[in-house]
Parts: sequence; structure tokens; C-alpha cells
Amino acid sequence: MCQKSQLAKLGLFDAKVPRYTSYPTVPHFGPLVHAAHFQSWIGQIPKGSRISLYLHVPFCRNLCWFCMCRTQGARSDAPISAYVETLKQEISLLQRHLPVDVTLSRIHWGGGTPTILAPEMVRDLAEALAGLAPLASGAEFSVEIDPNEFDSPRCDALMAAGLTRASIGVQGFDATTQQEIGRQLSYDRVVQVVDMLRQGGVRDLSTDLLFGLPHQSLEQIRQSTRQLLTLSPDRIALYGYKHLPAMIRRQTMIRSESLPKPEDRIELFNAARMLCLEAGYQQIGLDSFARPGDGLIQARDQHHLKRGFQWYSDDPAEVLIGLGASAISRFPQGFVQNAPSTARYMAAIAAGGFAAARGHDLTDDDRLRGEIIKALFCAFAIPKDRVLAQCPGQETRFDALVSQACAAFPGLLVKTKNGALVTEEARAITRVIARHFDAYEAAGGAALSAPASPAA
Repeated sequence: MCQKSQLAKLGLFDAKVPRYTSYPTVPHFGPLVHAAHFQSWIGQIPKGSRISLYLHVPFCRNLCWFCMCRTQGARSDAPISAYVETLKQEISLLQRHLPVDVTLSRIHWGGGTPTILAPEMVRDLAEALAGLAPLASGAEFSVEIDPNEFDSPRCDALMAAGLTRASIGVQGFDATTQQEIGRQLSYDRVVQVVDMLRQGGVRDLSTDLLFGLPHQSLEQIRQSTRQLLTLSPDRIALYGYKHLPAMIRRQTMIRSESLPKPEDRIELFNAARMLCLEAGYQQIGLDSFARPGDGLIQARDQHHLKRGFQWYSDDPAEVLIGLGASAISRFPQGFVQNAPSTARYMAAIAAGGFAAARGHDLTDDDRLRGEIIKALFCAFAIPKDRVLAQCPGQETRFDALVSQACAAFPGLLVKTKNGALVTEEARAITRVIARHFDAYEAAGGAALSAPASPAA
């Protein structure tokens, strides 16, 4: 069997598999983990630990049809202002429960559109977070920026708050494709915003491109990639558009027949990938690229790379606390998600408690499988020594799981003296291989899954 036929038979073109930004994945969280667990796990954070924060701003002026994030429209500032006040209450509540001497490793504002916040709202939130805990050495403060919702006053407010990294979701510059996904963003506007940020003193720039968009051609994605490279971003992520109109109502605006075929998606990804590599970027995991000297490269080479809800990361913190509606927290003990509904989130905080609504309490088996899946995504390998360092006492179970997977993917996942290795030609089905280790997908089917092509 030829290589492409073998990969196709294993699901390269048609398998629906999760992106594995967590294990178990979010659809398998349940209501048995709630606010009491969240409060207990906060209390178990060791004194002096580094922790990280994710702050979710769900509001957008216009809802892009392709987006899968928890968002909602806001035509005035009134609901946004009320939401910011609730965030400040949540931060104050968290402060009362955090152990002493905790420091902040990473702070990330995501959305939605964080830059929908007026400058005074940015200042209020920054002051509240500054009172929560001091910054750790080498801390990073990043914000997702919509160039259409950004100006000098907002830039000044973010810089005063200590912004170190800006993340711009470019997605693509082709006007026809943008019209098909309900978005308008010109290359010239992005250049203006990048110049504004760099003149303000932002050190690092992260950007996103989407492939698999309606009517997207090879020349279109090449042109968008070339234009993006002129901005000299430090990091580039190539995300695959995931079409789930039955679950995400706004995606019904995108016609399924306008989308590239799975085989074409791979060609689109590879076209953008090659341009990034030719420009001197190094590939990080499945779908990200970094300039030489970037922290992601160091983390990859030193085996500290992580994959989480903000994709690939060099964050050393073991605890991530999510603030805001739908935000997810990660602890060594498990995951907790705030109420996705903005109204329910705000009501819970107003009542004086945390807004945690569901989550997952990790078992030893979860931890082992999760470490294996993380290793596959970060290193295309399953290093026995490093996995068992995180999961002591599970050598027999590790050996059994890896042996079963190697048998399921002969010649593609091969045994080594220290575990197993994904061969170069099989990296395109890393997510399919990862699913083999997923006990929940095997039992309950694929929820919120996407095509298995690279980074799809």
C-alpha cells in the first residue's frame, strides 16, 4: 500500500478528531465538578507557586461567521461595562482564596474581542489584576487584538498595563474569502496596528492564519502568507477552519459546498507551511511556527513545550485560572469551566460565589493518557522516561498502551528504546494516533471534532 493510501485508510482525509487542547476534551467535562472543587483546588496551590491567568471577554461588535469561540454581540458599552465590574468582583473573590506568595507567570486576555474594552475599562481591569498577585520574573501579558477595534488610546492603556505580546487573528487578507466568512480586514489596517504596537513598545507579536476557508485557493493562501511575513511576526499559527453549523449557528452563513475538499485543505496548509519555513521560521508541533530565538523553540528543544487552550506554550506554570464567562481553569487535580452563559456567570459572581459550572476530576489513567497525547503533539514521540516522570508507578500500563497503538499504526508509530516515535510521513495523522489513546472518544464518539488533516 502506498504511503498516501495507507494514511487515507487511517483517516487522513475523513476522520473527525479533537484538537486535544486538553485531555479529556471539553465536551467530556461534566457537572460533578463545580465551584466547591474550584475553591478546594485553589487552596491546594503550593505557596510561592507560579500561576497563570486567562481572562475572557466574550463581546464583539460584529460576529464573524467562522468563529467557534464563546462570543456575543454588543452594540453599546453598557453590557461590557457591567461585565467588567463582574470580572473585578471575581478577581477580588479569587484574591481572598489564593495562597500567599503566588506570582503570575502569564496573563492572557482572549475573546471575543478584548480590545472592545474602552481605555478606562482596560485600566480598571489592569489595576484589579495588579492587586491579585505580583508578576513573576519573565512574566508575559498578552492580549488578542482585533485591528478593527484598536486605536491609540487603547494602545496607550494596554502599554501602561504592561502589555508584552500582541496576538492578531489575521485569518487571511483575500477580500473574496473574507466576504464569505463575514469579516472585513485589510492588509493596510493590520500594518497600521502593528506599527502602532511596536512604536508603543510591544516586544512580541503572534499572528494567526486560517486555511480551509470558502473558495480559498493555493494562490490566495500563498499571498496572505507572504503579506503576513512582511510584518515579521515572532509566531505564526496555521489553524484549520472547523465547519460545524449544526452546533455553531453562525456557521450556517457559510455554504458547505464552498469549502475546500479535505485533500485540498492539506495542500493549502502545506503551501503556507513551506513559505514560513523558507522565511526562516521553525515549525513547532503540528501547526505553529516561530522565529529563531523565540521561547517556543527553546521550550521544544528542552522538552518543556506545552499544548493547551492557548495552543502551544512555553509557560512554566502548572496552574491556569480562567476568569470570565466560559473560561476554563487547569489544575494538577483537573479542569473547571465557568458557566458559559454570560448572564449565569454574572449571577453566580453577584451571589458571592465562584461561577464554576462543570469540569473534570483527573484519574491516574487520565493523567497517563493526557501526558502521552501531549507528547505526541509537542514532540511527535512518546518518551517513556518523561511521561513516567509525570505519572510514576504506571510503567506496565504505559507499555500496554504504547504497544497497542504501535500495532494499530504499523510502520507509522514505531517502538523505540524509550517509548515510541511518529515517523515523518505519519505526522499528518498525529491527531488520529492521539485519538487511539483517548478513552472518552472511544466510548462516546467524537464531539466538537474536526478533519484530521494537518492542524485542521
